[in-house]
Amino acid sequence: MIRTTAWRKSMCFSATANFVGSAALGVIGVVTIREVKHRRELLFASFPILFAIHQFTEGFVWLGLDGVLSPKVTHNAGAAFVLFAQGLLPFLLPLGVLLMEPTARRRRRMMPFVVLGTALTLYMLWGLTAYPLQVYAMDHSIVYSNVATNLTWVAVLYVIATCGSLFFSGIRELIAFGAANLTILLVVMAVKRYAFTSVWCAYAAIASLIICSYFRKNQTGRPFSYAEAM
Repeated sequence: MIRTTAWRKSMCFSATANFVGSAALGVIGVVTIREVKHRRELLFASFPILFAIHQFTEGFVWLGLDGVLSPKVTHNAGAAFVLFAQGLLPFLLPLGVLLMEPTARRRRRMMPFVVLGTALTLYMLWGLTAYPLQVYAMDHSIVYSNVATNLTWVAVLYVIATCGSLFFSGIRELIAFGAANLTILLVVMAVKRYAFTSVWCAYAAIASLIICSYFRKNQTGRPFSYAEAM
């Protein structure tokens, strides 16, 4: 379901903002990927590029809400945006942290978050396919509404799976990334809870600069030996 309004072109969030942000994140993503020294680092290092693609996708949602694209294309772009934000990120983020951890003991510490993220991803995918998705603009932001996924208990588990895995990492920069995302998350929940998926993902993408900084600065300590088995 797509709703439209007449004042959308004056928004601070817009197709232009998404496309420009996506291009900037793409550059950051390429720089980050170039610093990868071990295959275990690849998934986590890919997040800036994944966020870039994610923001690029939402640019098409804005174009649809502005009437440039058809309702079908708009809805499909919105569904793709939500699929990554709600369906895949709770699984990919803790898995990326797990793969980055250098010892078997620290990787085992990540397993509960990976299991939780996997279960949450399966539930989200079910909810997104079983119930209709509503996409519309409100107060300069895009709202993605689904009765199965927009629930408080789902939000709490989502935070635990994503931010929790980062806080329990043994890598200082990943903890900083988790702290930045949790801070942004709490602010968004307080100010724009109705548009949480869109707004938090935008600022989480910006926070991925921390990921790039980690890979750029930690040249001597990486790659880890990864000698121990899982």
